[in-house]
Amino acid sequence: MAGVTPAEVRALAGLIDELDYYQLLEIPKDAPTSAVKRAYHAASRRLHPDANRRLAGEERELLEGVARRVCEAYQVLRDGRRRRAYDAQLGAGRGARLQLAEAEARAEREALEHHLGKTPHGRRFFNLARADLDRGDLSAAQRNLRTALTFEPGNHYFKRKLDEVLEAQRSAAQGR
Repeated sequence: MAGVTPAEVRALAGLIDELDYYQLLEIPKDAPTSAVKRAYHAASRRLHPDANRRLAGEERELLEGVARRVCEAYQVLRDGRRRRAYDAQLGAGRGARLQLAEAEARAEREALEHHLGKTPHGRRFFNLARADLDRGDLSAAQRNLRTALTFEPGNHYFKRKLDEVLEAQRSAAQGR
């Protein structure tokens, strides 16, 4: 496959900060992971510095930057958690680039908020409910989960835990 011309390299390097990862890999935002992988490999074959050995000096340095951005796009879009964080960032208009460390930190923070709560009171009552469950006190766990949900009504994890407690209570009542 043919590489790129020096003029294409300069043009792409000038536009790189304006392109989001989907545009860079030339895929739609709802593309499955398999399409992300194919697009990445196609872009790598075309834009990798080794495929463009004839370039020298400034064009080679610019192409190396483009190749790093293509790799960055692939690293973010192939991972579901990173991709969700990136899509949220795009939706909020906070830029088209997401550093991998930032993506990891954001995904980890979102996972913790999801499992432990976003508000201090939500976290407090959820932790009380977890302690109640450890002791086998389903009634107290139910009460604390309901209280946690008053502070975080949209927390699906809290709702799922409450449903599990209610089901355990129903099972215990039927077993009597």
